[in-house]
Amino acid sequence: MSYEKVSQAKKIIIGTKQAVKAIQTNKVSEVVIAEDADRRVVNKVLQLAEEQQIPISKVDSMKKLGKACGIEVGASAVAIIN
Repeated sequence: MSYEKVSQAKKIIIGTKQAVKAIQTNKVSEVVIAEDADRRVVNKVLQLAEEQQIPISKVDSMKKLGKACGIEVGASAVAIIN
């Protein structure tokens, strides 16, 4: 599942604003979005990822995604860097 992918990735960017910046600089190989995140928060990430044909994985929980990133709070979006 994508939680393992995130925890095993060498470099990740956590958060929607940082993910958007990374996508715009063509550094992202995959985006992971939490299903329970507010749609308004993740829409820009989803839109840019689709435009640039970056694979999008979805996970069910922000809290678990944050934990997979090694942080104590939830994460709505994570960009995996190539």
